[in-house]
Amino acid sequence: MTTVGILGGGQLARMMALSGAPLGLRFRVLDNVADACAGQFAPMIVGDYTDQAALAEFAAQVDVATFDFENVPAESAQWLAERVPVFPKPRALAVAQDRLAEKTLFRELGIPVPDFADIASREALQAAVAELGTPCILKTRRLGYDGKGQFRIKTPAGVDAAWDALGAQAATVGLILEGFVHFQRELSVVAVRGRDGEFRAWPLTENWHVDGVLSASLAPASVDAAMQATALSHARKLAEALDYVGVFALELFCRDGELLANELAPRVHNSGHWTIEGSETSQFQNHLRAVLGLPLGDTRMVGLACMLNWIGAMPDANAVLREAGGHWHDYGKEPRAGRKVGHATLRADSAAELAAALARVGDALGREAQVAPVVARLA
Repeated sequence: MTTVGILGGGQLARMMALSGAPLGLRFRVLDNVADACAGQFAPMIVGDYTDQAALAEFAAQVDVATFDFENVPAESAQWLAERVPVFPKPRALAVAQDRLAEKTLFRELGIPVPDFADIASREALQAAVAELGTPCILKTRRLGYDGKGQFRIKTPAGVDAAWDALGAQAATVGLILEGFVHFQRELSVVAVRGRDGEFRAWPLTENWHVDGVLSASLAPASVDAAMQATALSHARKLAEALDYVGVFALELFCRDGELLANELAPRVHNSGHWTIEGSETSQFQNHLRAVLGLPLGDTRMVGLACMLNWIGAMPDANAVLREAGGHWHDYGKEPRAGRKVGHATLRADSAAELAAALARVGDALGREAQVAPVVARLA
């Protein structure tokens, strides 16, 4: 029986383990906290990701390794790769961990990106703000996610406040300044590439964020065939350039009909959770198929789907479960402000049916604001 090792024990690892059960797989998880929710379904080693003793124990118990979040140190992934197969390859992880390297790769591949500049000093920030204009966003090059490690500069007078907020990190994780994109829509393409180079992608997904955290995802996004093809072309270029193996997401801004790459997530992705019920093969099972060298599953949709994220605390499940296409996912986490604790997916055979179900759920849970933009898009 094959044992898959997962670096990181959050909800993505948990859902990966659940999806791997029908394939007869076993799992081992390495996480630096003892109550990681994936540990409820798979034996877990508790240790720091840089602890070679913990990594060695982990490597001795697995046949192949992957990870469930992009802040696993690339050096640790490389150390493991010298002992067991690791997918995606450590280079993809290293590129995605550094916003400057990531944006530079996008540009080299001909994938449009917002203007950006490397920031090493306050003087460099002042000059870059003058060149890029305002508003713009100062970000840490590393370790930022879900809106963390960012400061929006609204006017040139905001340079001092931005440097006070993030300048100390210029020497440690680095900083990058990005031009602000006045986008109309946020989209993502979730794709998978196998060990043999086979590439597949799910339909383009539209996303809505609140305070930098994903609130809702709708699939398929209402886009024309040309935009769908462009998004998939961008994703394929990235996958081939990185010799990528596994599932990844390319987050995109749509501005005046043009797609601009925002970031690469080298893992299964929040905006792909709908694939569990809304696709022939979920992102989680296809990720496992890819890293194990198995044939990839079909990515066709089953109807339409909308995923709603639950942040901080779980609402009442009944409103979702009474819907014919309602599916509930509780991650088994303790409630905490800003924490992703679960999600729901609603699936239907038509836009009208999905909009009606969302409206009912939003009304019952007091989440009208969360579902309103999705319902409007489906109208």
